[in-house]
Amino acid sequence: MGEVDLFPLYLSLKVAGLATVLSFIVGTALAWAMARLEFPGKSTVGALVMLPMVLPPTVLGYYLLVVVGRQGPLGYFLENRLGVTLVFTWEAAVIASSIVSIPLLVRAAQAAFEGVDPSLENAARTLGRSELAIFLTVTVPLAWPGILAGTALAFTRALGEFGATLMVAGNIPGLTQTMPIAIYDAVQSGNTALANILVGLVTVFALVTLLLLERVGKVTRW
Repeated sequence: MGEVDLFPLYLSLKVAGLATVLSFIVGTALAWAMARLEFPGKSTVGALVMLPMVLPPTVLGYYLLVVVGRQGPLGYFLENRLGVTLVFTWEAAVIASSIVSIPLLVRAAQAAFEGVDPSLENAARTLGRSELAIFLTVTVPLAWPGILAGTALAFTRALGEFGATLMVAGNIPGLTQTMPIAIYDAVQSGNTALANILVGLVTVFALVTLLLLERVGKVTRW
């Protein structure tokens, strides 16, 4: 079988880590808005946020290509104005992984925010605290277990992302080949031994993430 190339593992962890950071920032803000604000079209926004969960990955990848491809509105602007090309880069994999991960974080965090007693936030307002201070010192700490659960789910989802990533980042060994794509290649080439090793590595990392989540969850509940 030869030496196992660990670049796909490194790239997957890098992509999943960055995608999780983006998902945390965007997803937490969206979750709070969906839990606390009332605005026209709220149900439509909620449906759009959850859409990546039900769309086939190739369909989602196609939409991303339309947007960030060289002829897409964002891709054309970035390439012609800033000299930045997104398609077939690891950065494109981060974008794809973020989009498929955000719904999981939003769903968990929104439920957590809705479970926070508004009277506690109102009490802080009567003490003259700013809305940002209330959010950071009251709302987030009380909703933290749910936010943490959503973040862990976002990371594991990003780690296993395949379809949309393949569409926008491609399968370039040493550049954009993540673990799920490397596993697919190994299976297609009949290299079962390599596929077993790669599958085992991904499974271990996902399991460790979930075990850490359970451990931290027990500590925060205590």
